[in-house]
Amino acid sequence: MATTADIRNGLCIELNNDIMRVIDFQRFQVGRGSGKVWTKLKSSTTGKTIEHTFQSGHNITEVRVERRKFQYLYPDGEDFVLMNQETYDQMTVPGDMIENGKFLKEGDTVDVLFHAQKETLLSVELPQTVVLEITYTEPGLRGDTATNTLNPATVETGAEVRVPLFCDTGDFIKIDTATGAYMERVKK
Repeated sequence: MATTADIRNGLCIELNNDIMRVIDFQRFQVGRGSGKVWTKLKSSTTGKTIEHTFQSGHNITEVRVERRKFQYLYPDGEDFVLMNQETYDQMTVPGDMIENGKFLKEGDTVDVLFHAQKETLLSVELPQTVVLEITYTEPGLRGDTATNTLNPATVETGAEVRVPLFCDTGDFIKIDTATGAYMERVKK
């Protein structure tokens, strides 16, 4: 049994018969009252994000989680087929369990979180950044660089990203998978 002092980002806890992952937290104390811990939690079953406040010292049930490496093989309709890199077992993951799955390219490695005691799938985490090729974008106008204007561009996975005017079809770009934002152009 853990307490609110053990709360950290990425911790999985059991709350209201659901397994929640801590996305963000903040400790605060008002006046002479007892301290509180504000948390932002994401449900592993529904994917919804909630905010919950605990009293300092409150007992919480920590869930032991195992992180395993899987390779993305191919899409199966709305679902994703992944392969365990150690046992070569394949599994199909529902598309709504992978946030920003549109940036996954065949052969990419992802982290899959499992509940250690029950062996149930909790979530799939993409790498922080991916490098993808631009397959189509409108050419920028010469001399139109006075402002930070962004063009829509389609990348090799079919996802659409906003890129600066100097990016052309065939360029490789680094994308932040959490926000879907362009980071930089990459030379291959």
